[in-house]
Amino acid sequence: MLRLTDLALPLDHTPADLERAVCERLGIAAGDLHRLAVARRGNDARRKSAIKLVYSLDVLVRDEADVLARFAGDPHVRSTPDTSYKFVTRAPEGYEGPRPVVIGAGPCGLLAALVLAQMGFKPIIVERGKAVRERTKDTWGLWRRSVLNPESNVQFGEGGAGTFSDGKLYSRIKDPRHLGRKVLTEFVKAGAPDDILTEAHPHIGTFRLVTMVISMRETIERLGGEYRFGTRVEDFEIETGEDGERRLRGLHLSTGEFLAASHVIMAVGHSARDTFQVLYDRNVHIEAKPFAIGVRIEHPQSWIDKARYGASAGNGILGAAAYSLSHKCGNGRVVYSFCMCPGGRVVAAASEEGRVVTNGMSQYSRAEFNANSGLVVDITPERDYPGHPLAGIAFQRKFEELAYRAGGSNYKAPGQKLGDFLADRPSSEFGEVIPSYQPGVHLTDLRQCLPDFVVEAIREALPAFGRQVPGYDHPDVVMTGVETRTSSPVRITRGRDFQSLNTRGLYPAGEGAGYAGGILSAAVDGIRVAEALALELVPA
Repeated sequence: MLRLTDLALPLDHTPADLERAVCERLGIAAGDLHRLAVARRGNDARRKSAIKLVYSLDVLVRDEADVLARFAGDPHVRSTPDTSYKFVTRAPEGYEGPRPVVIGAGPCGLLAALVLAQMGFKPIIVERGKAVRERTKDTWGLWRRSVLNPESNVQFGEGGAGTFSDGKLYSRIKDPRHLGRKVLTEFVKAGAPDDILTEAHPHIGTFRLVTMVISMRETIERLGGEYRFGTRVEDFEIETGEDGERRLRGLHLSTGEFLAASHVIMAVGHSARDTFQVLYDRNVHIEAKPFAIGVRIEHPQSWIDKARYGASAGNGILGAAAYSLSHKCGNGRVVYSFCMCPGGRVVAAASEEGRVVTNGMSQYSRAEFNANSGLVVDITPERDYPGHPLAGIAFQRKFEELAYRAGGSNYKAPGQKLGDFLADRPSSEFGEVIPSYQPGVHLTDLRQCLPDFVVEAIREALPAFGRQVPGYDHPDVVMTGVETRTSSPVRITRGRDFQSLNTRGLYPAGEGAGYAGGILSAAVDGIRVAEALALELVPA
């Protein structure tokens, strides 16, 4: 088959229009087109009066060789790539070698465990939080009753932080082996909607993620995998040989058990601060890395739809509109939108007592009243938290604690209207925009819980974003603080073999290790690390 990309048609086109456009583009007669299938569909809304749908298509034609010859120099006409997944190795029948251990059951750990199980290695998954349904109850406990469980919340538990998010399944990572397709295919098998295989910006939403995670767990267990929920890794047993090589020998668990383990995937997520401390104390190579800090900003979704789609706002094909914004400030900082959630809500995402953290979430329908996004400013170790590999964690904690106090010391989030933020005055009442964060928003002055350079940068960026998205800088727009968990503040450095630079048998992976950012990229990294571990156990 042929892969035809970047084919644009009007929003109201018919299936027949699509077939005609393919024939015209390839210069073939209608009878020479035998079949077509949508590989990817997005939209181009740069001209609101003429929004187009943009397709990548797999087409079967009568004379494929002739078409390829005529379009030899055209990057938009080529053979359809093979996106099927091929296992790098398999455990032999009756395999009795070491069982790999996966720490963490988020997207990275989940896909790593699944691939290992499919290859026959019967992994053990150690997860400090609870199974996803019990975890959901604990998460609602914070949102509805201001009761935080430090071991079961938005950050910790089966499914990871991505479970309580927009469920975005797209990424800008390089993926020459199409491992992202493997992830999406497994998600569909587990109950995700089929359209994630074709939409340019697929998403799932929290409710569907919950049932998918359960289905994938059942698959792993059926293949011999073993889950241990409510079990935190408290220490690592590392042995140094006569040659000076450090090698992992096992894990000390919160249950009091010692789990012998020589091959361990570290998929702990970006908020496992106590685990980062233990790794540092055990001299595992770890370094500070950049991340971002800021607020969540909320607009009525109808405002964003109108700003992006004009008269086509509300069109079912387009769905709820999103945006992606960035501004380089005079102070050298970059302000950008992060994890934009159309038709969703801002959620309480703290994992430590006495701290407030915000994040965004939406369901598959994206039908709630507000749109929200992180509005964050880049920070770097050299400039903002120098001198120690874990200094970024201390930086996060400082402003999360300030946000807790500014919000009233009861897990309410501090908030401020945009107009008041620009005018440098505290807010006292809401206007047209009502925030969605639970257990509630306490209006105040966000300067109390943000670095001065962040306040300065966001104040400069807001009018610029208002010029790009009309209504973005409306004075009644609400901002809530603080957004600190944009990515991991550390990198657990690894080599080409995916093992820790100085500790054999330890495989840092995913967002917590500093090698991914988001559900899809973390899941892909989990597959890559699982493959490297499997080849160490059973070379191809």
